[in-house]
Amino acid sequence: MGKVIEVNESNFDEVVLNSNVPVLVDLWAEWCGPCKMIHPIMNEMSEEFEGKAKFTSLDVEESPSITAKYRVRNIPTVLFIKNGEVVDKIVGAVPKAKFVEKLESIL
Repeated sequence: MGKVIEVNESNFDEVVLNSNVPVLVDLWAEWCGPCKMIHPIMNEMSEEFEGKAKFTSLDVEESPSITAKYRVRNIPTVLFIKNGEVVDKIVGAVPKAKFVEKLESIL
């Protein structure tokens, strides 16, 4: 059973940057309506891609230094990180198929 991991400034490097599989980082905020549309997609994908990729969730208001480091200006933003580097990203609420397509291209 897959699981979306909550990340923040204290565990981001360990969970995301040091991962041996690609990581999707869902950047969101409580007040962001479109962000809530991304959460169920990440949950589903975490089960479908279990063992092949990690799925994480980062509250931009709780982790401003990470938000600034990756120059995230709009949310929702999902970063695709492989070997500690951002290899792709999606800004805005898009259909699940877009996330699957981008993830499969970096697996």
